[in-house]
Amino acid sequence: MKTVSISEFRANLLKYLKIVQRGERINVTSKGRPLATLTPPVSQHSAARTRLKQLAKTAAIHDIVSPIDESWDALK
Repeated sequence: MKTVSISEFRANLLKYLKIVQRGERINVTSKGRPLATLTPPVSQHSAARTRLKQLAKTAAIHDIVSPIDESWDALK
């Protein structure tokens, strides 16, 4: 992770935004103290697809319309 001062960041804003866009994280500091961390945006589409794949591994598909062991009035 790259660390830059706020003055350096201001002077070269576009350069650092392009670095972040490529996937690198940048810490911005003022007088040696951290102010912010810039990270690339998270793709919501990719995150959702990953989560669905995780859920699919644990999903159980059952027959939800047939009665198990009790009598339904609708079936009489």
